[in-house]
Amino acid sequence: MDIKEFSKLIRAKQKEIDTLMRRKMPIRAGSLAKRHYQENFRKGGFVNNGLKPWSKTKRQLGGGTSAASQHGPLLSTRHYLFDEVRYETGDYRVKVMNTVPYAPVHNWGATLTPAVTPRMRRFAWAKYYQATGKPKARTKGRKSAENAPSGALTPEAQMWRGLALTKKKQLRIKIPQRQFIGPSRELDNAMQADFEKQIEQTLKL
Repeated sequence: MDIKEFSKLIRAKQKEIDTLMRRKMPIRAGSLAKRHYQENFRKGGFVNNGLKPWSKTKRQLGGGTSAASQHGPLLSTRHYLFDEVRYETGDYRVKVMNTVPYAPVHNWGATLTPAVTPRMRRFAWAKYYQATGKPKARTKGRKSAENAPSGALTPEAQMWRGLALTKKKQLRIKIPQRQFIGPSRELDNAMQADFEKQIEQTLKL
């Protein structure tokens, strides 16, 4: 096929190519991106020029035996971040996003300064008892938990007890970057290969 024949074919297929570019490719690209970004959660890192592993969480390093302790970074039983990787399409375009409000904190990293409230302390005690595998205690049991030797507790349990007992009115918490959405060479290559395949099928080359 010479250049004239190719130009004639392009003109004949112009409507099909426009439909491909306007409607079909944004959907295909969005689906590819969603699968790629969700795979980052399964791999425990961000794939761009190879896998960039995320730093381990304190609960992973704490040696806890609870179900929550076994999840990798950014994963939980409910899969909030994982499930909220979404895409929206328009004419000739696609937008990929995560709708969880705290997603940017994890994706880019941040330093947070939350106030220590009674509700936060109650939550910390609940997580402490979950980490120790003990039932929630009343006042007498709470005193026992406060005086329990640190050496008998897992690092996870120590962390939650420390938060429950802290005298600070405000915390300073550094959230490390664990990027899961962003530019990726592997994703770009996959999109380019899919685009070329769709063009070939449209032109039936």
